[in-house]
Amino acid sequence: MAGEPSLAGKWTYRSYRNSTDLVAGDPNKALSLIFGEGVFTFALGSAGALTGTFDMGSGFVLDLQGTIHSTTSDASLTVEIAGLGRDGTPTAGWEYDYHASPAYQWPNGVNQVPALVGSVIRAKPHDGAPAGFVASFIAVKQP
Repeated sequence: MAGEPSLAGKWTYRSYRNSTDLVAGDPNKALSLIFGEGVFTFALGSAGALTGTFDMGSGFVLDLQGTIHSTTSDASLTVEIAGLGRDGTPTAGWEYDYHASPAYQWPNGVNQVPALVGSVIRAKPHDGAPAGFVASFIAVKQP
C-alpha cells in the first residue's frame, strides 16, 4: 500500500497486560505490565502471505505464518499471524494469534518510526496458563 511501511524485516516487539491501574511513576509497576518482548522477523510471499519468526531469546522462538489484508475502500491494512511453538524447544505446544495494523503516519511527524499496533491472544494453554489471555502490543521497525 502506498504510504505503508514494508512489513519485511525485523520489528522490536513488546506486549502489555491491559490494566487500568496507573503506575504513578513506579518503574517496577511499569515493568510488571510487560507481558512479552522479542523480535519479529517477517518475510513476505505472494498473495499477501507472511512468514517469519518471533525470537524471545534463550531458545524461546515461535514460527510465524500470516496473511496481510488490504482494502481499497479505505486503503487500510491489517495483518493476522499465528505463532506456533517449535517441537523440542521451550515453546513446544504454544500457540499465539496476533492481529495488527500500521500505526498512523503523521504528515508532520518528525523522524517517526514505522510501528504496528495490535493485540495478541494465547490460543492454547501452556505451562499452567489458560488459553484466552489477551494483551496489547507494539512492534517498532528496526532500521
